[in-house]
Amino acid sequence: MGDLRVGFIGIGNMGWPMAKNILKAGGNILPPDHRMHIFDTDRKKMAAFVAEEPGALATAEAAAVAKASNIVITMLPTGPIVRAVVLDMLASGALAKGTIVVDMSSSEPTGTRELAATLAEHGVTLIDAPVSGGIQGARAGTLTLMIGGDDEAAIERVTPVLKTMGQRLFRTGGAGSGDVVKALNNFLAAANFRALSEAMAVGTAFGLAPALVLDIVNASTGRSAASEGAFKTQVLTGTFAAGFTVGLLAKDVKIASDLAGELGVMAPVCAVTFNAFANAREALGYGADFTAAYKHWTKD
Repeated sequence: MGDLRVGFIGIGNMGWPMAKNILKAGGNILPPDHRMHIFDTDRKKMAAFVAEEPGALATAEAAAVAKASNIVITMLPTGPIVRAVVLDMLASGALAKGTIVVDMSSSEPTGTRELAATLAEHGVTLIDAPVSGGIQGARAGTLTLMIGGDDEAAIERVTPVLKTMGQRLFRTGGAGSGDVVKALNNFLAAANFRALSEAMAVGTAFGLAPALVLDIVNASTGRSAASEGAFKTQVLTGTFAAGFTVGLLAKDVKIASDLAGELGVMAPVCAVTFNAFANAREALGYGADFTAAYKHWTKD
């Protein structure tokens, strides 16, 4: 384990605590003198991370992370961004043969499979390991990881690193399979939130207290992660700061919807859910918290 030189690309809301947990593991998985090379387009955020974590070293470009690492983790907004960053590192010669790239973003499964095949031709392995659990899970190191890939030895090699970030690791199948399950999970989460929003709007219109409706739902069969989590902590409190944007959630639901179309599977609920969040995204802006969609959907 001591020869795992880990680099991290994407120090965002999720990437920051995930990278921090790897560093926290320290000598248990990393060489004693190893400094985690990191990169993010937000230079101020990189500087702040390094100031907080002396075991990290900020770099001027993603290629510098690859040159210093034999395991490169990406946590970026979209699959196309991941592809552009990884292919740029490959073209520059920064990704040496034997390097393992672990994409923990929510990427398109088909694109992941294509990228994995391209990298394999150059002796580089791509593993997709998207996560669920939100910022709270990222901070606590209790994320659920969905691990897809075609190289079992590479997956076994990176598992000690993945365990620093996640509590439940699921092996899903070949390249892109982790991305499939992630998209389906987020579709279900989005559909639950949308359905609950409609139910709460109906109850409120009838004159029921929103808190009462939610308490009853959470004690009954209609409960979900949306009712027990985001609605309770964000919507009813008026906080609207769950830490996941409406743009990203719409993107994930679209991945699921597009995949259904590619496979010839009828998925009308998925399509309706995407349209609802896409509408909220256009009205509120890509970066608005996804819970703020409730305000948009229920406005007069």
